[in-house]
Amino acid sequence: MKKLHIIGLLIIAIAIGVIFISLNNTSSYADFSKAASSPEDEFHVVGKLDKTQPQIYDPQVNPDEFTFSMTDNKGLTKQVVLHKSKPQDFEKSEQIVLIGKMQSDVFHANDILMKCPSKYNEAQNQVN
Repeated sequence: MKKLHIIGLLIIAIAIGVIFISLNNTSSYADFSKAASSPEDEFHVVGKLDKTQPQIYDPQVNPDEFTFSMTDNKGLTKQVVLHKSKPQDFEKSEQIVLIGKMQSDVFHANDILMKCPSKYNEAQNQVN
């Protein structure tokens, strides 16, 4: 075999390996109870902000820690620690997707996605 063929096969093998590794690292959607049953895995948990519970964010103490409570789609409410600063317009969010792991009885999120009310829906309601 030529050197070029060997190098080509090696590159293909490395690419296949990278694809398999990246597929293993993908997280899946779950609720708090499933996340609690597999604390070593990362999950996407969908829910809504529990506005009856306090929100704790003190940027002078720790700017990368925001604590709040969220109710998942099955109705289970848990405390959440977001390891980022408090998102802008957080209270206005309609739906929240947390990305992280459950530790003990607290969900530790590394990232957050928020669905906020659309300004276009508000404009359409005013026209009608």
